[in-house]
Amino acid sequence: QVQVAESGGGLVQAGGSLRLSCGVVERTFSRNGLGWFRQAPGKEREIVAAITWSGTTSYYADSVKGRFTISRDNAKNTLYLQMNSLKSEDTAVYYCAATVARFSKDANEYTYWGQGTQVTVSS
Repeated sequence: QVQVAESGGGLVQAGGSLRLSCGVVERTFSRNGLGWFRQAPGKEREIVAAITWSGTTSYYADSVKGRFTISRDNAKNTLYLQMNSLKSEDTAVYYCAATVARFSKDANEYTYWGQGTQVTVSS
């Protein structure tokens, strides 16, 4: 059983920064691909960023490229999402997820999901 839990969401002004964290409890954490997804009201869930188990390969949605950074610390079993230059359109519930695959950009391949953390960007 894999458990993931996000933290670090909140309210921030446009142009500000937030860092999301995701604790992963699973003995083979270091082998799982991990990802951040988000869902805004009235919209479908979308991928924000994904990273391989080694941390050497990452993917970003075009909408966040250059502003967000995904990283993982396998020693701490933690995934991070550093969000800079936040915009009002970044407002959403952000989810951390784990896949048994080495890496994936497809939400359908992610088996383990956190409860989500709200990020609200005020303009």
